Amino acid sequence: MHKFNFRTLHLSSLPLLLLGILFLSFNAQAQILGAPAEKEDQKEEIPEDPLGRRSPRGTVTGFIDAMSAQNYSRAARYLEFSSISDQEEQEEIVQVLLRLLDQGGNILPYSLLSKNPEGRTDDNLDQDTDRIGSVSADEEVIDIFLVQTKDENAYPVWLFSNESVRQIASLTLDRRALIYRIMPQFLENRIWGGVPAGQWIVAILLIFISYGLAWSIISFVTFLLPRILKGTKKDPVSGIIEALKLPLMLYAAVWVFVIFSRNLGLSIIIRQKFSVLIIIIGIAALLILLWRLSDFLGKYSQQKMILRGNPAGVSIVLFLQRAAKIAIVIFGVIAILGILGIDVTTGLAALGIGGIALALGAQKTIENFVGSVTLIADRPVRVGDFCRVGEILGTVEKIGVRSTRIRTLDRTLVTIPNGAFSSDTIENYAHRDKFRFHSVINFRYETSPDQLRFLLAELRKVLYAHPKVFEDPARVRFIGFGASSLDIEIFAYLNAINYDDYLEIKEDLMLLMMDVVDRSGTEFAFPSQTLYFAKDGGLSKEKVETAEDKVKKWRENGEMPIPKYSEEQIQALRSSLNYPPDGSVTSKRTPGNE
Repeated sequence: MHKFNFRTLHLSSLPLLLLGILFLSFNAQAQILGAPAEKEDQKEEIPEDPLGRRSPRGTVTGFIDAMSAQNYSRAARYLEFSSISDQEEQEEIVQVLLRLLDQGGNILPYSLLSKNPEGRTDDNLDQDTDRIGSVSADEEVIDIFLVQTKDENAYPVWLFSNESVRQIASLTLDRRALIYRIMPQFLENRIWGGVPAGQWIVAILLIFISYGLAWSIISFVTFLLPRILKGTKKDPVSGIIEALKLPLMLYAAVWVFVIFSRNLGLSIIIRQKFSVLIIIIGIAALLILLWRLSDFLGKYSQQKMILRGNPAGVSIVLFLQRAAKIAIVIFGVIAILGILGIDVTTGLAALGIGGIALALGAQKTIENFVGSVTLIADRPVRVGDFCRVGEILGTVEKIGVRSTRIRTLDRTLVTIPNGAFSSDTIENYAHRDKFRFHSVINFRYETSPDQLRFLLAELRKVLYAHPKVFEDPARVRFIGFGASSLDIEIFAYLNAINYDDYLEIKEDLMLLMMDVVDRSGTEFAFPSQTLYFAKDGGLSKEKVETAEDKVKKWRENGEMPIPKYSEEQIQALRSSLNYPPDGSVTSKRTPGNE
């Protein structure tokens, strides 16, 4: 048999043990739901044991009940005696075990003992062995183990192991428990539930003393802490300390009660009966802590949202806070029912099926809530922003938990579900850093090339000189020959505060450009057709003859560049034109220094 020298159960590990209980209950549920029906039918049905020894929890519970009834012969049937057959000797060992447990020994609370016939399978012990507690005497600590063995009908039962019984039988007790040394004789002689009445009175007094001592310690620490550490007076530290105060007080009270009860030698019968209450108080302390933290975090987040001007975030925080509290209550009910020994697997299965049905029925609601959380987290738009969502253009008026409202340019109010809003394309005009100015101006075909050069130069001068136009890119280009116009494109970015400011700057630019067009002597073109009623002088004979002679020479010399130029011709023409053109301020060639 493997032996582990575990000390007494530490209260600091209580929350982890509670979570472990809940996990085991979920795991048991999964096993029950997933077990094949055929194996259940094939498995041999084991009758109930009259002493309840089919599981470790049943064995410990039956043993404590027998000791409480002072039925030592019945209690002896929970121990494995392989070498001791005398009934009186067995009962004497049972009484020694009881005194050892009273004087500093411990047994795991009922809720932490396995109720499965197979026992615990995650404790690194043999499959048929469970550790349930320990006793100490003669400066020696002995672990108490249960082993699975066979009863007289060859059915499996759990008993206190023979090795533990032999070690207990070899111990001697040379002192009485402290509680018996301070208890009046008349209270020791009166027995209530197998325990002297004085012990019950001491246990009740100890509850009040433990809570009073814990209250004094925690109150003193919380009073002293802000005076030592100045930062604890401000949020969020002060709020967290206030949330921790009551749970720590309850937790400290439980810790003090357990220590005092063991050191006083309070009967294991009383301690086991109080063990359920102790764990429930531990769970309650954890639930109160989570509840208070959710309240504090909710209020703190709401204040931050209000300061940031985000009323929609307040709605989200309230929703999450309520959801967290519901989850805390459900977790607490399941954990407490599990501690009380009520089978919650069926309820959890029904709750899971109901949750799936509820989720399917509330799919759109959940989708909209997730969308609202996305809007709050990513913040693509805020209340007051002018934006386009799909085909809808307007100003955001409200971002709610379920939907977002937009006031359109027609002053109508459009409500968009947040699920669709967050998944659609959102174009936010409120946060652009520049406004684009883009226009194509059409001029009449009568405009001469030099007039176009004048327009290009003067229009660029307007862009460069205007204080609200960004230099890069600010361009004016002659871009093409239209059906009825010569086209000049103007492109620039304007430095405007908002859309109204942009319109003012754009208006000023266009008026200045009209002045330039007026000075150039040309006019704007309109989509039109012009009919000329005049005597046609025909084509220029000189130019026609010159062009025809040129083509004739190409043919005679074999130099016709149709359908394409030869590579030698292309190389000869390469870079033969001057760019920038002659006379340009960026050209090195000027009419005076060729």
